[in-house]
Amino acid sequence: MEENTNPNPEQPMTDEEQRTAFEAFLSHQKRALEETGKALEALLPEGFRVHGSNASKEFTKGFKVLVSAAMQELRKARKDEEGDGEEAGDDQPVSTTGKTKIKVNVE
Repeated sequence: MEENTNPNPEQPMTDEEQRTAFEAFLSHQKRALEETGKALEALLPEGFRVHGSNASKEFTKGFKVLVSAAMQELRKARKDEEGDGEEAGDDQPVSTTGKTKIKVNVE
């Protein structure tokens, strides 16, 4: 385990030594996480894991359907909105001031 430690703690480690030490740390953390997952999996009965996996897949499929339907409705609304401007035949921009004119006296 001393392969990635600083042999002389009084001198700072170089960037390369620090990177190597950090990579070693990440490798150990990754392995620890994998082993923890295996330990937890060993505690659960096979049926629970199978049904849990199936439930997770169905949950994901449900959200895919929901997002797909929402996207379809948004496309439909955008198409309807674009179609309204074309049907009126107005090539000019819509006025934001309204039809009523108001005279303003400035002193």
